[in-house]
Amino acid sequence: MLVIVGLASLLGCQGLSSNSQSQGTSQLAPSPASISFGSVLLGDSIPEAEVLKNTGGSNLTVTAATVSGKGFSYSGLSFPLVLTPNQTSTFSVNFAPTAAGTSSGNLSLTISGSTSSVDIALSGTGETPATATLSVTNPISVGSVVDGLSGTQTGTLTATGGDVQVSSVSMGGTNPTEFSISGLSFPVTVTTSQPVSFTVTFAPAATGAASATASFASNASGSPTVATLTGAGSAAPVHTVQLSWAASGSEGVTSYNVYRAVYGSNSCGAYTDIGSTPGSTTTYTDSVVADGTTYCYATTAVDANGESPYSNIVQAVIPAP
Repeated sequence: MLVIVGLASLLGCQGLSSNSQSQGTSQLAPSPASISFGSVLLGDSIPEAEVLKNTGGSNLTVTAATVSGKGFSYSGLSFPLVLTPNQTSTFSVNFAPTAAGTSSGNLSLTISGSTSSVDIALSGTGETPATATLSVTNPISVGSVVDGLSGTQTGTLTATGGDVQVSSVSMGGTNPTEFSISGLSFPVTVTTSQPVSFTVTFAPAATGAASATASFASNASGSPTVATLTGAGSAAPVHTVQLSWAASGSEGVTSYNVYRAVYGSNSCGAYTDIGSTPGSTTTYTDSVVADGTTYCYATTAVDANGESPYSNIVQAVIPAP
């Protein structure tokens, strides 16, 4: 009889101990019960929210958390974490893949008064990012530019395989000081959907061909991206005005005088005698003219009795540089 009582007491103790051990873990309900991060680019870190809820009728204490699996971690938990009945606590589980391929892990939560733990299965896939490249209009030819002036041409930066951040541009080559790049504010981001334009300015220092290189530094594969810039300096054109007129019908003409005035906003200015020809010559070349100027010309005939009035007026427009 005593043996039976002792056995019953022992069995009762064992049952009580087992219920106590399972109670803590059954009260803690994680949501979600498992986390799949999907594909994550190498170098990125993706957080997912995890909620812990005490579904029991008494306080529950989480004393520790352990993470297994490469690239998995958690943040926002401090211990001990005491949850009253129906109370929740939210924290983050993170995945930052260290290598390409599938990874799996586990977040194990230790509960006070329990010999078992609450486990949250973790999974994710590390993905190698696409290789971004930067291309540029090449070559960029400004063409022929008069010495002492400048000409421009447009170039374009294009990104493929991902967005590219361009940090700077440097000039090199044979004639780097004769070329410049404008229209870019560094750093500038070139997206796969939006190319970026810039301006090349060429100011020749001498007559003849000139070239340079523009090297665009960026975070793209194969940086820097290099464009060849070309142009040619040309001598300024020499303008002249060729005049001709009908000979005077009067006898005894000894010479002709040529007069010139600068045309203003709506009329000719004061005339100046710029030259003369013998009476047998009815042509004259004015070789001293200014670019971008409009002139008025008239002639007079000279004989023994004096000089005639001005002939009809003609205009000549000298092109701008």
